Amino acid sequence: MTSPESDAPPADEAALPGALPESLRAELIAFRRDMHMHPELGNQEFRATAAIKRRLEQAGLEPRVLRSGTGLICDIGEIGEAGGVSAQGVRPVLAIRGDIDALPIPDTKVGVEYRSTVPDRAHACGHDVHTTAVLGAGLVLADLHRRGLLPNPVRLIFQPAEEVMPGGALAAIDSGALVGVGRIIAVHCDPKVDAGIVGLRAGAITSACDRLEIALDGPGGHTARPHLTTDLITAIAKVAGDVPALLARRVDARSGLVLTWGRIESGHAANVIPQHAELSGTVRCLELSAWHDAPDLIHAAVDEVAALHHAKTEVTYVRGVPPVVNDAVVTELLRDAQVARRGLYAIEDTEQSLGGEDFSWYLEQVPGAMARLGVRPPGDGARYDLHRGDFDVDEQAIKVAVELFTAAAMLA
Repeated sequence: MTSPESDAPPADEAALPGALPESLRAELIAFRRDMHMHPELGNQEFRATAAIKRRLEQAGLEPRVLRSGTGLICDIGEIGEAGGVSAQGVRPVLAIRGDIDALPIPDTKVGVEYRSTVPDRAHACGHDVHTTAVLGAGLVLADLHRRGLLPNPVRLIFQPAEEVMPGGALAAIDSGALVGVGRIIAVHCDPKVDAGIVGLRAGAITSACDRLEIALDGPGGHTARPHLTTDLITAIAKVAGDVPALLARRVDARSGLVLTWGRIESGHAANVIPQHAELSGTVRCLELSAWHDAPDLIHAAVDEVAALHHAKTEVTYVRGVPPVVNDAVVTELLRDAQVARRGLYAIEDTEQSLGGEDFSWYLEQVPGAMARLGVRPPGDGARYDLHRGDFDVDEQAIKVAVELFTAAAMLA
């Protein structure tokens, strides 16, 4: 891939201020490393919340802690319930979101001084990078606002518990994160993409992800006489095999609705037909309308198959998150911002992921877009993935994300 530096030069500072100063870049790297060393799980991010709040207050801003106790909202400029007003009339206020929680896995990196100091806790999904980038953008935009150069107000959202289903986005929304907001943007680390590059896609960029628990019950009995009872093992096996097949014929194949089992459990002895069986898995869906229909479809399919074997059913369908569906106009705003900062070759098209992301809850209410942030060291041919204990990033990505956000705010 051609280096971003080889493309036409980006917009000059007089035309588009908001580049990241070198002194602040060093501070942000230090902030990210400190956060990386002290990971906190969802709804427990008290240290991170205090650190973000302290730094924003030092910049003269007035962050507000969410009602849930962790996470913050911070406005740059005045934002009313109807959003910001420019000389041209009402214009949508832009919100920039970062997530602050970590994962319950050990940090297995070696040879880095910022390795996690908390046992079985790690920032293995890049939320420390997301948070640092939003903080950095906020500091740059606050300075522009003081100098009268910020065209419209901006809201920073530091969200807790992205990794906790159904996601801390709902707590942020409940605390007023979207009041007065017209558009919202975010990034997510992508270890398959070189630092310096962002991946963009209009439309669905992630999948819905829900959890399904099924319990079957019967009277039990002796394996010598299955005809006198409910053969629960056969029943649960038929549910496991037939329900996904039924769904494949009851929804449009283009919706990408996929039910995959992760656990099946029943019985304790070879000659005893059990009284109880359990089955659990995940439901992923690429298309929003099919996701809304999925619970009813699955309940009906489970009941239909189980009834053939006279098994009683209990279905627990736990909503996770809908798919992130990027708005085409906001995606184009991110494209324009990245081109302005780093040039056309600093963008690539990205594919839809089957992973879930609670940024989708914001997009149920306002248009927005999420970009894939490249974090792989350029030239590194190794294969990396998220949610691994050895996950790390090229910290050049922090500057890229900060300037993507600031350019979007200046162009919005």
